[in-house]
Amino acid sequence: MNVDLSEARWFKSSRSGGSKECVEVAFFEANMVGVRDSKNPTGPALVFTPSEWEAFTAGVADGEFDRS
Repeated sequence: MNVDLSEARWFKSSRSGGSKECVEVAFFEANMVGVRDSKNPTGPALVFTPSEWEAFTAGVADGEFDRS
C-alpha cells in the first residue's frame, strides 16, 4: 500500500507535554492513519487501515499493552 506522506499534517497527543519523545499521528485519504517517531520526522512511518487503528486504540484503552 502506498500512501503519500508529503502533505501529511502530523500531530502529537495533547498529553505529550511538549516532550520530544513522542509518536505523531496523521490522518490520510480513505481514513488511513499514519504513525511516526517524533524524533525522526523524516524517517519511516507506519500506516494503518481504519479497522487496524480502531483495534490498536481499543487495546490501548483496555490496557492490553500495559507492562505488568
